[in-house]
Amino acid sequence: QWVYNILEKKAEADRIVHENPDPSDGFVLVPDLKWNQNQLDDLYLIALVHRRDIRSLRDLTAEHLPLLRNVLQEGKEAIVKRFGVPGSQLRIYLHYQPSYHHLHVHFTALGYDAPGSSVERAHLLADVIDNLAMDSTYYQKRALTFPLRADEPLFKKFQEAGKV
Repeated sequence: QWVYNILEKKAEADRIVHENPDPSDGFVLVPDLKWNQNQLDDLYLIALVHRRDIRSLRDLTAEHLPLLRNVLQEGKEAIVKRFGVPGSQLRIYLHYQPSYHHLHVHFTALGYDAPGSSVERAHLLADVIDNLAMDSTYYQKRALTFPLRADEPLFKKFQEAGKV
């Protein structure tokens, strides 16, 4: 609901850094709640797509390339304009598994070791775009490795199934 409140401007409307209102290929860029916005060393923003039918990396196909390219390009442009941080100094990625199932993209300062920015969980948006351009169903077919903490419900399911 937090995501929908932002998208519908019922919450945090004053925090929006950039919005592309297109219902299919648009998104809202907001500072992540983990970032206090007092310094750029730990810059952290989230792009929330307007589409509600894309839950995670697994749902993406070549149909979504215009959306993903908008997020990448417009997100970088908005960050350099507002904060003076060029795209070359950003890590732009999606999580798999995501912490909530509404497609969102993380923008962090390259030097910031943000939670979940490691290779086991983060998939660079530029790589995602390239993979989908080569194969529209890449993320439906590819095995994706991801870490789980022992207290996560999904880990318990794997244990019950004898997979851990």
